[in-house]
Amino acid sequence: MYVYILGGFLGSGKTTLLMKLASMYTKRGLKTALLVNESGEIGVDGATLKAEGYDAIELPDGCICCSLSGTLQKALVNITEDIDPDIIIVEPTGLALPHKVKELVQSSGIETEGTYIIGVTDVERFELLVSKKEEFIRRQMMAADFVLINKKDIAKPGQIEFIEGWFKKEFPDKDVMIVSAKTGENLESVYGMMK
Repeated sequence: MYVYILGGFLGSGKTTLLMKLASMYTKRGLKTALLVNESGEIGVDGATLKAEGYDAIELPDGCICCSLSGTLQKALVNITEDIDPDIIIVEPTGLALPHKVKELVQSSGIETEGTYIIGVTDVERFELLVSKKEEFIRRQMMAADFVLINKKDIAKPGQIEFIEGWFKKEFPDKDVMIVSAKTGENLESVYGMMK
């Protein structure tokens, strides 16, 4: 069993990506479970995923790397025992630090063949976010095994190059791929990068 953690700021397209990746795994005959952490009062993501027919567990009201750490670990154990998936995809709230979530997964007691972080950012707001919250963005992306620059379908001239330049400067050894979770562009290549 592999665990993938989607890390990225609010609105980066993690839920759309989650659904596309889950669909790709399901089409390949792999049992996939989804664990979604919503920070709002109404868990739209969990309801949407369940309506699509996925095994989705929702952890509302709190951050899984902080106040809900024990809840996350219990949910992982329950998913493993009840569903026995090939893949678990975890979508923390956009305010979470993915490396902290990875530490919780690794100390939960579940056996995995690997736990990986996929950093997700979007062309639409990256420049603004970096200008206001650069240290937080850096901390979110530092442990990513690879990074997806999402929303290629709405990129304006120069946006992708700006983001690629930032990652090349901050994380020169990190693989960065440009995708559109909405249109599916380059997602087959993402699947190829996943174990």
